[in-house]
Amino acid sequence: MFAHDFVRHAWLAGTGIGLCCGALGWFAVLRGQLFAGDALSHVAFVGAIGAALVPIDVRLGLFALTVAVAFGMAGLGRRAQAGDEVVGLVFAWILGLGLLLLTLLARSSAGGTGVAAANALFGSIYSLSAGAAASAAAVGFGLVAGLAMVLRPLLLASLDPELAIARGIPVRGLGVAFLLAIGLITADGTPSIGALLVLGLLAAPAGAAHKLAAGPRRGVALSAALAVLAVWGGLTVSYLLPAVPPSSAIIALAAGAYAAASARERWRGRAA
Repeated sequence: MFAHDFVRHAWLAGTGIGLCCGALGWFAVLRGQLFAGDALSHVAFVGAIGAALVPIDVRLGLFALTVAVAFGMAGLGRRAQAGDEVVGLVFAWILGLGLLLLTLLARSSAGGTGVAAANALFGSIYSLSAGAAASAAAVGFGLVAGLAMVLRPLLLASLDPELAIARGIPVRGLGVAFLLAIGLITADGTPSIGALLVLGLLAAPAGAAHKLAAGPRRGVALSAALAVLAVWGGLTVSYLLPAVPPSSAIIALAAGAYAAASARERWRGRAA
């Protein structure tokens, strides 16, 4: 399997993206920011459409718009945490903008490049070049390194913002940085996993880890491990069964991990 370049590229990019999605996803569940990630995945898709319309590189378009909207959401939310009203506003705005750009794309001479934008919905991890795979992995590993540096203050700011402020922790700054990190990994994962499915890699392993692990460090580590295993397993399944899209296999395994964790939790509850 690893004799093929496209397989090695997929595993490199997928490992970095999975590791980051799992680690950030644990905090997204803790902070109630998963729907902000959902909104940003739609923003990434619209950014890809806009890039196809201009036309510029799709990755440039989706990164630029996703990061800009993530920064805007942080500015609108209280203590940089985007609440339901902010997420709803972003959804309404981005869906309207997406419809406008799709209409313009259909009428323009760039309509043929809309295929690249459509690929952003479900991803195309096996088509990544060596440079794109290395870039995707670098973003993922870089964000994980950054998260490790602020793990303790971010945990306190997520659990007890008032106490964090009293101890001099920049709660708002951490909130802005966290939403920007969610925006970056969403944009990073869109070409590989797809805008519609990257939320599953943020949510499912993290949800399972919250049910299985007691402490925050163990929870973050378990969530990251489950996400990476889902990526590796999905890539293996899709290679052995070419009819199965890799993105679908990855999210199916991630959802299976959450289902297993939920079943274990119910079984232990009944036993107790």
